[in-house]
Amino acid sequence: MGVTNEKQVQASAAKKSLFFAILISCAAAFGGYLYGYDSAVISGAIGPIEQYFNLNPGMVGFVVSSLLIGGATGILLSGFLSDALGIKKVLSISAILFAVSSIFQALATSVTILVIARMIGGIGIGMASVLSVTYISETAPPNIRGRLGSIYQLAVAIGIVSVYFLNAEILSLGGEAWQLEIGWRYILGVAGIPALVYLLILIPIPESPRWLMKSGKVHQAYEVLTKINGKQIADKEADNIQKSLTEHQGGSLADLFTPGVKKALGVGITLAVLQQLVGVNVIIYYAPQVFEAAGAEGNLNTLVTSMIGVAALTGVLVSMWLVDRIGRKSLLMIGTIGMAITQLAVGVLLQFDISAGLTPSILIVLYLFLFNISMGPVVWVILGEIFPNHVRGRAMSIATFCMWVANWFISQAFPIIIARFGDGITFLLFGVMCVVSFFYVWKVIPETKDKSLEEIEQIWTKVEA
Repeated sequence: MGVTNEKQVQASAAKKSLFFAILISCAAAFGGYLYGYDSAVISGAIGPIEQYFNLNPGMVGFVVSSLLIGGATGILLSGFLSDALGIKKVLSISAILFAVSSIFQALATSVTILVIARMIGGIGIGMASVLSVTYISETAPPNIRGRLGSIYQLAVAIGIVSVYFLNAEILSLGGEAWQLEIGWRYILGVAGIPALVYLLILIPIPESPRWLMKSGKVHQAYEVLTKINGKQIADKEADNIQKSLTEHQGGSLADLFTPGVKKALGVGITLAVLQQLVGVNVIIYYAPQVFEAAGAEGNLNTLVTSMIGVAALTGVLVSMWLVDRIGRKSLLMIGTIGMAITQLAVGVLLQFDISAGLTPSILIVLYLFLFNISMGPVVWVILGEIFPNHVRGRAMSIATFCMWVANWFISQAFPIIIARFGDGITFLLFGVMCVVSFFYVWKVIPETKDKSLEEIEQIWTKVEA
């Protein structure tokens, strides 16, 4: 009877630990909701904004991509701020910046004010995009870290889904004149509500145990590790973290170029940039224009645009089911080859003006589904895993900064490229980048499934030994 009771107590404790780990991961991942929401919200407002401010294609691209300029700044700041203040505090700051940005975007009387407001929001979103993933990686148990890490991309997908339907609902409140004068302001202003929700959600979650350990707050770190993993695993995790931090004191910029770290940073930057060069965000930012070019017009365009969010959400759910089963590398390879096939097919259909009805639109939705099985969530999971403890914040900032720069470049260039070279060539270029991504993953990316962060750290040391 005593043995049975002990097992029941252990099982109950394990369930509580698992619930706690999931709870704090979901709370941190809400930063992904803000990222997805604000990435997609401009799709419903950019048409009226273009007319209201009489913008040329270059300025349209600049208004859309100005969020990314602020984001790049926020990303660079995130590593230094999180090292000094802790991840939780910086995530709270990001929520406040995003709320302030939404208000000023809604009240903008000039394109200059609109762009500055979007940059302020970008700073907040940039910080959250780095630190939400970092927080989850540093708190998640190794055996479910892939699934919990994927919650971030799930939150991104939910943000995209909700904003497309909310945009459609807001625009339905008035006619074309109302949309031109007022509707787009409602769309941008409402975005402040989820930012305030995020601020409240962050209040009860603990600080990252690895940051606490690095800051000398060993007792607090151990308490958090125990809540997440249970006492037995917490003892091992605490020892591993202490050993890693003892072996690698400091965490300066120079440490980013030491053996092992340098290789991990190169892989992280390359993966981050490839995630953007496959063209996913231009489809999200310019969804109505993309689907109109692909043959969907009017109400059909609205319906197909809404399918973006559904495809993203479904894809992430599938990814969460698979990522800790078949591994990160296999999932990336399956996704990138499928994405290549769909993008190249769309490019051929559009370039040679082959009449195929809604086939191009359906292929684009399928591409988004495949992206959200693979490159979307899995790249974030890998970025959160591959950097050593003593430089994780700064390395993650640099890799994510490069991702946002690539995102900005593609978003800024897309209206110009498609105007000069046409739809077909543009999609063919994205297809080629999917092929490049497949071969890079195949040749370079190691499998990190079921490994602790400290074990993954050793992979890079062995590679450069």
